[in-house]
Amino acid sequence: MELSVVVPTLNGREELAGCLDALAEQVPDAETIVVNGPSADGTTGMVRDRDDVDVLVEIADRSVTVARNAGLDRATGDVVALVSHTLSVEDGWGEAVRAGVEEYAAVTGPTHERLAAGMTTESKESRAIAGREVTYFNAGNVAFRREALDALDGFDEYLRIGSSRDVAHRLAEREYAVGWDSGMCVRREFEADGGIRERDWHWKYRSLAYRMVKNYGVRPTVVRRLVSHAGSDAIEALKGVARGNTAPSQWFSTGRDVLGGTGTGGKDGLLARYRGGENPNGRSVRADRAVAVYDWR
Repeated sequence: MELSVVVPTLNGREELAGCLDALAEQVPDAETIVVNGPSADGTTGMVRDRDDVDVLVEIADRSVTVARNAGLDRATGDVVALVSHTLSVEDGWGEAVRAGVEEYAAVTGPTHERLAAGMTTESKESRAIAGREVTYFNAGNVAFRREALDALDGFDEYLRIGSSRDVAHRLAEREYAVGWDSGMCVRREFEADGGIRERDWHWKYRSLAYRMVKNYGVRPTVVRRLVSHAGSDAIEALKGVARGNTAPSQWFSTGRDVLGGTGTGGKDGLLARYRGGENPNGRSVRADRAVAVYDWR
């Protein structure tokens, strides 16, 4: 079994260095491919100075979805893992990957995060949608059999966010099983600063509507899920207005973003479903992702 590890990165030089150090220690025989977005922090020089990276792919696009496909373009292993540059693999990760793909088309595991209050982790997430049992995976810690990725044509580059969720739906459609192994663990250590990350509501719902309609069509299950998500977020936003944390005008603006994103994503998902198949924006549709490639194999 030949293992390739793809690490997408963008302006994360210090975190990437820790990620690569852990990979070199835990899976020294793996093919390591770094896909660097248009970073401005010296990432390129740092990677070129290392002797444990096999391929460095430079891309101009800031999309992590494009970065994943660019890495898959260069990977040669019959098993391909995706690891976020913000994470470090822990002891036993390589063994868990190899054991997992013997049984499943894809395998994922938890992320340990060290917070001020202690250590937190994740658990397996699955749900039934329109008769399919969909198992989601950690996009920063997942390994696939190569034939499954090739059958799916990689990730859908229409999606700025949510492309890993889309892959989970398409794996379920093809009856590819996704496994969970607690031994396939990665670690993120940081100090919480209490900041609030601005959410792109338009793209959240554009992505959700697109992948639901593309994968399942327009059916009551899809409508219920969209309405359920929007209703839940609307209630939470209203609570913010009641507490004085959010202005009423901002709440209405968010509502417009949700409705606009849902409408656009639903329309594009319908066109994709009936014109382009399950992945009309996959790996095979373009060959110009890389602007430079450094291959030391």
